[in-house]
Amino acid sequence: MSAPVETGTPSAVLVESAPGYRARHTLPLRVEAVRQLKRRRTLVMAAVLGALPLVLIAAFAIGGTPDGRERGRITLMDTATASGANFAATCLFVSAGFLLVVPVALFHGDTVASEANWSSLRYLLAAPVPRTRLLWSKLAVALGFSAAAMLLLPLVGLISGTIAYGWGPLKLPTGGSLAAGDTLARIGLVVAFVFVSQLVTAALAFWLSTKTDAPLGAVGGAVGLTIIGNVLDAVTALGGWREALPAHWQFAWIDALQPQLEWSGMLKGASVSVTYALVLFALAFRNFARKDIVS
Repeated sequence: MSAPVETGTPSAVLVESAPGYRARHTLPLRVEAVRQLKRRRTLVMAAVLGALPLVLIAAFAIGGTPDGRERGRITLMDTATASGANFAATCLFVSAGFLLVVPVALFHGDTVASEANWSSLRYLLAAPVPRTRLLWSKLAVALGFSAAAMLLLPLVGLISGTIAYGWGPLKLPTGGSLAAGDTLARIGLVVAFVFVSQLVTAALAFWLSTKTDAPLGAVGGAVGLTIIGNVLDAVTALGGWREALPAHWQFAWIDALQPQLEWSGMLKGASVSVTYALVLFALAFRNFARKDIVS
């Protein structure tokens, strides 16, 4: 007699009593990571992020070195060619507002909805993979891929920028510079904050992925709502209400590129982002636990 399996419905027979069955051994992270790594969208996104620094170097070579003195002030973009560290920071500056939103939304919004779209989700649950285990595995891999995307861009920027402009201290837009030893630590802090600030988009895409069978709807919905948040933050009439928007703090990491490290803005931004993310992740697990899986 074959052992009973979980079908993903509330009336399913529990499988914990089956000899040798261990829920934590189903859908290993390694298997899920390899599956996602082989997806074409993963390779395309890696190519886009890796190519951006090269495009910027070509643009500076064609258009000349930026000079903020013409506008009477110096910005991070104006220091892009000062060193490899400056170029890496500039790559983060030009991409944090939108470009890095796309891979985060893609990795989280596509993960569950694509399985439903391919009609393979119910077969995973019948394997049997518990619903919570399935979501945790997919979420962990999506977060890992998002973190890799956050690291890939500045890493390629640092290497290519050092080759093009040389290695040196991080020149600060406000004046002065950071020693080489402090530079890498500050850039690491910037990458960590950018990742935390993107958790809202990740959680939103993941929640939408459990609500729809259309991957494009989950990804597009997360990106669209993130854009709406940026638009609302630009409405100064909202006053202090804007501080409740994650978009209001997305560039708080600029405080890490000051002679004296400032934590207040980054701590506020991180707390807002984590709060929204925890609520949305909880909604995703709650919705998926009660969802009738038919595809």
